Amino acid sequence: MVKDSSSMAPRLSDFCYPDAPEEDKYSVCVHCGFCLEVCPTYQAWGDENHSPRGRVFLIKSCAEGELPLDESVIDPVFTCLDCRACETVCPSGVQVGALVEEARGQVFHARREHGDRDPLMRLFLRGIFPRPGRLKTIRRLVRFYQKSGLRTLARSTGVMRVLPPQAREMEDVIPEIGRGPAIDVLPTVMVPKGARKATAALFTGCVMDVFFSDVNEATARVMVRNGVEVHVPREQICCGALQVHAGDRDMAREMAKKNIEVFERAGVDYIAINAAGCGAALKEYPELFHDDPAWHERAVQFSARVRDITQLLVEVGFDPPKAELPMSITYHDACHLCHAQKIRREPRSLLTSVPGVDLREMPDSDRCCGSAGIYNLTHPDMAGELLERKMDDVPEGVEAIVMGNPGCMMQIRLGVKKRNQQLRVMHTVEVLDLAYQREETP
Repeated sequence: MVKDSSSMAPRLSDFCYPDAPEEDKYSVCVHCGFCLEVCPTYQAWGDENHSPRGRVFLIKSCAEGELPLDESVIDPVFTCLDCRACETVCPSGVQVGALVEEARGQVFHARREHGDRDPLMRLFLRGIFPRPGRLKTIRRLVRFYQKSGLRTLARSTGVMRVLPPQAREMEDVIPEIGRGPAIDVLPTVMVPKGARKATAALFTGCVMDVFFSDVNEATARVMVRNGVEVHVPREQICCGALQVHAGDRDMAREMAKKNIEVFERAGVDYIAINAAGCGAALKEYPELFHDDPAWHERAVQFSARVRDITQLLVEVGFDPPKAELPMSITYHDACHLCHAQKIRREPRSLLTSVPGVDLREMPDSDRCCGSAGIYNLTHPDMAGELLERKMDDVPEGVEAIVMGNPGCMMQIRLGVKKRNQQLRVMHTVEVLDLAYQREETP
């Protein structure tokens, strides 16, 4: 049993719960320091404990009983953005993201054992996100709030001041909620008009379908336009990424099992995803079942079919739009697309295929914007600092900032609003969809 941090003494291992960080992951770190130059928290604070190699060392020390599982370990582990930029530059291939997530799992178990539970976090992680019906109810309530005049009333009367500042900011940039979620609106099967190149099941996600269901619809249209037969499994649920990031790995495993079963029944060639964070989580399902042979094999087969929408289109062969779309854009590399999934070329290939599109590269386009799941709510100061740096890097004269992740879209919408800029924030697939629609317009 983990002791209170004030009296905790080193022991054989303070990672005494199942699914602990593994030696073969932390032992490969050679402390070279390449990661220091790309770590957002180290760049901001210059604190070795808040660097990737520092976190790996703390995790190693705790696993080997040299350090207690107290705030000296917990704080650095949870202030990590889990952006994986360190993994991109690491010559030893240290899986920092997996180590951090496994360490968070140990903290989650320890806090639960001692009755230290956050009821609000538990409500969202176990009571809402794993339950599609409740997510749809939230979507309907947000739509009613926007359409009924309640939003105007809440803002004019000052009621919003009861919310934390970061929650008020996010409320201010929630997109207008349209008709029902894509998982309900789209047909269960969408057949392409021409030759069928492949079949793919669309993973609609939770945040994407609550706030950006139009992006899911655009994704389906673009796939059909490019010869992909689209299936929309109604029984799918949230990917479990937020649960993994919070350390609730048991809940994440239950959600993963549900999705694996649902998409096995779909019998398709691919599983298409348009959210970088969700895509990374789906591809990393085997990590959740590393000590469960039966489910590990099923997770491997599942993850082998997962493709980001840009990756899928390039793989099956897409038709470059013929209509001109005169637009100057810049592209933001979502962390879990470029660092976790190693996808950089494909989005740019799609964007530059559109006639009239002028893609201007953003400096440090792969530096985190500060969204990082719900990091912008749990660590607003650091998230705000990263957002300011991101907005400083937006090239002058562009009309839109394009990306492939809903969390980044919300965060950068906030940055645009704070600076009172006339910039569109778009998903990569929306640019393609817009160009295809122009082909059909007389």
